[in-house]
Amino acid sequence: MRNEADTDAAPEGALSRNVPNGLAAVVDRVLETVCIGLMLVAVAVASLQVVLRYGFNYGLPWPEELATWVFAWSVFIGMAVATGRDSHISIDVVTRALPERPREYLLLFNRAVMAAASIMMTVHGWDYTTRVISASPALQWSMQYFFVAVPVGGALNLFFLGWPRPGRGILEGLGVLAAGLLIYLAVRYGASSVYGQSGSAIVLVAVGIVSIVIGVPVAFALAFGAFAAFAAFNPILLVTISQNMGASLNSFTLLAIPFFILAAAVMNAGGITPRLVDLAMQLVGHLRGGLGQANVVTNTMLAGVSGSSTADASTIAKLLVPEMARRGYSRPFGAALTASAATLANLIPPSLGLIIYAALASVSVGALFVATIVPGLLVAVALMIVVYLLSRLRGYGGDMPKASGRQRISSLGLAIPALILPVIIVGGVRFGIFTATEAGAIAFIYAILCGALLYRKLTVTNFVAAIRESALDTVVIVIIIAAAAPFAWVLAFEQVPQKIAQGLSGLVSQPVLLILAINLFLIVVGLFMEMIASLVILVPILVPLVIAGGMDPIQFGVVIVMNLVIGALTPPLGVLVFTTARVGGANQTETFKAVLPFVLALLAVLMLVTFVPAFTMLPVALLGP
Repeated sequence: MRNEADTDAAPEGALSRNVPNGLAAVVDRVLETVCIGLMLVAVAVASLQVVLRYGFNYGLPWPEELATWVFAWSVFIGMAVATGRDSHISIDVVTRALPERPREYLLLFNRAVMAAASIMMTVHGWDYTTRVISASPALQWSMQYFFVAVPVGGALNLFFLGWPRPGRGILEGLGVLAAGLLIYLAVRYGASSVYGQSGSAIVLVAVGIVSIVIGVPVAFALAFGAFAAFAAFNPILLVTISQNMGASLNSFTLLAIPFFILAAAVMNAGGITPRLVDLAMQLVGHLRGGLGQANVVTNTMLAGVSGSSTADASTIAKLLVPEMARRGYSRPFGAALTASAATLANLIPPSLGLIIYAALASVSVGALFVATIVPGLLVAVALMIVVYLLSRLRGYGGDMPKASGRQRISSLGLAIPALILPVIIVGGVRFGIFTATEAGAIAFIYAILCGALLYRKLTVTNFVAAIRESALDTVVIVIIIAAAAPFAWVLAFEQVPQKIAQGLSGLVSQPVLLILAINLFLIVVGLFMEMIASLVILVPILVPLVIAGGMDPIQFGVVIVMNLVIGALTPPLGVLVFTTARVGGANQTETFKAVLPFVLALLAVLMLVTFVPAFTMLPVALLGP
């Protein structure tokens, strides 16, 4: 897997990896600065709205709108930065399996597909921009200035794709652009004669999935798949691809993603994560498999801070996998456990997966946060049981002294500021004090105050490094959401959701079989697709079905996220396993084998959550509005 997970292996992650040279390096730094500046403006505006509303009982009409505008621009500008650094999320299973020369050819072809997708965004994005006549409701700015971010991002992509990379000549870059143009023209003008309009749905899925499998970055594969599907239709339909990419980011809810990622990065830089590790060690380090138990407990506590499984997997892998290896645990076991426990970041609030689901399914984020608390804790307990059993079987752990009450209280005191944050987030969102997005902004401000004033580990240097890294991490996640929007739109245009619904509608009268079939389907999807893209595509299809089958959409939100994070532990995608194996220095094949017992434990909890609604809905009823 080639993505931001790889970049987390280094302290500055994506910043130090494949940075362009020459003029491209200057453009890269300028664009990165603009991207970060725009994200910080969004944080400041969202925080201002909270202060005005609760400090002065006064609200402004424009902050949410301004925040979404600068966020969208930051994503499309950052998309180009990630292109220049080869940091987009992609699957490299095929490329890694090839000999050197074929691998180089395939990588060049993948870059040509990226160029073709970028040409599509530039040409048809500009076409759409010239047709826009509406204005934003609050600011009364022309929406042309919002949607022009798409062709600008596409043009900047082409600049970085064409610029010579370190160790490569200018001819390679020009060749990539020329090949991309040929691919674009071949699809644009050859689609009607090759497969026509009747095959658009098949082409969409085939081109998108095949592109992902061979290593084209997920965002570009999805966008190019939509382009290939619509190329046989009236040219006016091609503008809907860029329209949907831009419109998908015109959502205040999605701003919670960068805010929580920024907060987690600042908390790590500010020294909060080591405090949580220390507390976990004091609490459970003396048990059989003590370091493994501490791994799970640390992930549980850190999950309430970050909401990002990939970020948690990388952070804990750096801290604990080497230490576990020094104390006799096998590295694959340590990496597999870390990957499995990192799923808790999407099962304990604030969960980025649940935030995205809430936006797509139009349900309460606060209710989802409350609903997932018990399932998240059940997963933690299940993983700890597996650690205990495997440790007894293999002789791991059991050699650490039990901490005294004074030591535990001392560690708890140091960790309390971090432990308070999840309570603030869940309580504030659930009881309407602020929205999930505003909670992310508050968490970011809180992280700065904790790191700088309480722990005094946050310096200007590591603060800037954390912001730069988290900004790029945000971009490569959110750009998939943007690219998945036209992919889902084409599916809807071809009535694929209705056809799937019709195929499963016969099971609506048998809810148990329906839910089992959906769970099986989601697990298979999770094997091949990234969670965010899967949510964007599947939520509109499946929510009406499960409601017809009698399941509450709040409960289903927890179920679908659990299914998809399990997919993050299984090949060929297995992003969390790839992350922890790389960062922890473990063999990937052995790590995939070691993760199987933990996957079985997660599946057992999934079945409980699916068929015992009380685990999710009772807390919502007790803590209802």
